[in-house]
Amino acid sequence: MKEGDRVALLTSGGDAPGMNAALRGAARVGAELGLEVVGVEEGYVGLMEGRVVPLDLRALDEASRRGGTVLGTARSATFPTPEGQKLARETLVKHSISALVVIGGNGSLTGARTLIGAVRIAGLPASIDNDLAATSISIGTDTAMNTIVEACDRIFDTASAHRRTFIVEVMGRDMGYLAMTAGIAAGADAVLVRETGKDADAYVDQVVRTMIHAYKGDHGKRRVLVIKSEGVKIDAAELKRRVDERVKSQLGGVAVDTRVTVLGHVVRGGSPSAFDRLLGARLANTAMRELFLGNTDFMAGWIGPGVEGAAAQHDPYVVTTPLEKVLLDTQLLHAGESPLAAWRKRIYAAVESILER
Repeated sequence: MKEGDRVALLTSGGDAPGMNAALRGAARVGAELGLEVVGVEEGYVGLMEGRVVPLDLRALDEASRRGGTVLGTARSATFPTPEGQKLARETLVKHSISALVVIGGNGSLTGARTLIGAVRIAGLPASIDNDLAATSISIGTDTAMNTIVEACDRIFDTASAHRRTFIVEVMGRDMGYLAMTAGIAAGADAVLVRETGKDADAYVDQVVRTMIHAYKGDHGKRRVLVIKSEGVKIDAAELKRRVDERVKSQLGGVAVDTRVTVLGHVVRGGSPSAFDRLLGARLANTAMRELFLGNTDFMAGWIGPGVEGAAAQHDPYVVTTPLEKVLLDTQLLHAGESPLAAWRKRIYAAVESILER
């Protein structure tokens, strides 16, 4: 690429804390390289509609400390169609865009690949569920974990005061990573994740066993915290009902109150952690510099367990991976067929008995 070329930034899919920091990093590095950096509002919907807007560095400075995304994001049923992609390509030509940086998750990066050939493409992983391959952590995951831990710390206080069991449901439709890591950090007594492959009865057994161990005999426990990933196929209210029936008969006269808290989209919100701000900025830095050198069709990821490839020349902790490989390995991760998925499954199973003690 050359000075004056135009690069567009787009955020897509579920929002993740740190997206704004990534936008800021990309815009600043782009300006340093002499590129013109613009934004696309509302993800692929905005790309089809031609909603290309200038970016104000001062505004991005302010936005980088906030969650969400200043460009907005939206899901589209039209973009995956030939008609939708034709509209998107027409926007790229009309606005003389030479490269596109897509910040988002699996679906967003899948969409980015459909535009290869029209412009240079770079992806940045942003997903609080940490469900993408080729990066050890995604933008937003660290903040989401901290949000869950803070909420659980507060719940612990009231649970201990009233001798209560709390079942806390957190986000994680396809992956239990958030539930497990936050559960370990928060000191949960049990974590329910889909990767263990249990049926509804087995999840009920796990919670009942944990409560009996905590409250029966002289264990000195006044509270039990259970963290449930939303991907576990039993409704939290139904889980509570079935657990209460079992525990009532097995604990005799011991009174235990069970409550359900669904954190939901609270987990997505809030100011990004320092790590997520740095992660967004460093991944954006490598992506912009690789695009400037003429590279395309890649995702910039954070080096760590399960991530292959040599470090990028711009950052020893960042690796670039072809998008095709990213998406293929992500499919294997979701299906539980990758080495990383197998490792997580073993760890999740091993942690279960450790947490119950």
